[in-house]
Amino acid sequence: MGKSYERIDGRLRSFIEVQPIFFTATAPLSEDGHVNLSPKGRAGTLAVLDELTLAYLDFGGSHAETIAHLRENGRITLMWCAFTGPPTVVRVHGRGEPVFRDDPRFAELLGHFAPTADGGGLRAVVLVRAERISDSCGFAVPYLEYREDRALHADYFDRKSEAEFAEYCEKKDFVGVSVDGLPGLPLPLPPRP
Repeated sequence: MGKSYERIDGRLRSFIEVQPIFFTATAPLSEDGHVNLSPKGRAGTLAVLDELTLAYLDFGGSHAETIAHLRENGRITLMWCAFTGPPTVVRVHGRGEPVFRDDPRFAELLGHFAPTADGGGLRAVVLVRAERISDSCGFAVPYLEYREDRALHADYFDRKSEAEFAEYCEKKDFVGVSVDGLPGLPLPLPPRP
């Protein structure tokens, strides 16, 4: 039986912090716009800041649909599934905000993440303020064995200089403007602090 919670603490926080993957879901206000669902991995790139606030690092390599949706309406859901241990699914419904590299809060927010998590290709920190926190059974979620993070993403972007990454963002489709024509990542890409 599912349950709602007032805050992210104790068992919920511990559960969230040990999961190797989570998912983000966002959507534009337009009824014919595209719903976006993204997996997020890379160890150390998610932080529980307090009982109602989470943050994660947003990297290049894909479109900027999540950023565009957050800039338009702020709605976001984060979801974690237990692939080992007791069957559990945790969801945090809330309001999100992309904090870009030229925002005065950016450097301070990076201090909440593992030093190894901050690598090449970092575009923004996404802040999420929880409005509804719940869990449900994960009876239909399969058992999966986590082996390790893939190094391909980090290796690819760590080889790029800041200028090369900025050029990459400028040339990639659906980064400055989303699939639905919403403003995405600010371009030219602001420099790192």
